[in-house]
Amino acid sequence: MNDAECQGPGAYQEPSPAAPAPSFWRATWRNNFRQLVANPVGRIGVVLLALFALMAAASFLPPLIHPMYHPMTGVDPLIAHSTGPSWRHWLGTDFIGRDIFSQLLAGSRVAFMVGVSAALVSILVGTAVGMVAGYGGRIVDSLLMRLADIVMVMPTLLVVLILASLFGRLDIWTIVLLIALFRWPGVARVIRSRTLSLKHRPFIDAARIAGASHGRIILRHILPNVMPLALLYMTFRVTSAIIIEAALAFLGFGDPATVSWGMMLQWVWKTGHMFQAPYWLLPPGLCISLLTLSFYMIGRALEDVIDPRLRREEPDA
Repeated sequence: MNDAECQGPGAYQEPSPAAPAPSFWRATWRNNFRQLVANPVGRIGVVLLALFALMAAASFLPPLIHPMYHPMTGVDPLIAHSTGPSWRHWLGTDFIGRDIFSQLLAGSRVAFMVGVSAALVSILVGTAVGMVAGYGGRIVDSLLMRLADIVMVMPTLLVVLILASLFGRLDIWTIVLLIALFRWPGVARVIRSRTLSLKHRPFIDAARIAGASHGRIILRHILPNVMPLALLYMTFRVTSAIIIEAALAFLGFGDPATVSWGMMLQWVWKTGHMFQAPYWLLPPGLCISLLTLSFYMIGRALEDVIDPRLRREEPDA
């Protein structure tokens, strides 16, 4: 008899290796995303954001289909003026015969680039300053917070307009950097208050007693606890960055070499088609409103996910 035949029903068998459990971060983000999608407001925001993401991805297709559909240089040889929607141009053409739908797609790519880049830089700066101010001593805290107060009271749009008038029209990456540099103080103050409450927790004291350095405590213990809050504020910073860039472009201080929704509105106004071409005026305005609304709705839903006190209590079955 072999070993398998000698083993009875109650004999010990070697346990089969279990599948590896998902990491803590993966399980946490997966659970938060499920709660976000379960929220009706968050679900609508995610759907809207996905639609604009598809538009941004599709913005690379029109120049590949035909040079006539290039948003900046493509001109219909049969049309040299603004016309309404048609099978050839779904949203019509602008004052020199360029396709408005192609410009709308290109504007979605610029809006994502400006909004996400400016928000990411401002969140990184604000989170770093807030953690250092909250964890450091009184002198470091006072210096960083007074700097944040000085930057916070400066009107972002007005300062950028003054800089644009002094140095001429700004390129798109300069606009992103300026928006980020003026939008970090609010995040820094929120992260600072969160860090002040965290540094007195028992697990921070245990890490300090175990010999962990200040840098390790900030990066390994405080940063993971403030990241959800920073992500929440990032969604709101995206909306403000998109609106500021659109306002700068509409006022004539945007990047003339970049097709954005604000630049489209500036072309409508400058060429005198504001009230004569609603097919040209409404699409970029609606896209600005809906994209900022999507990020705002996601942010509101994230508040319920991050702060359990804001969740509605489910009735007992």
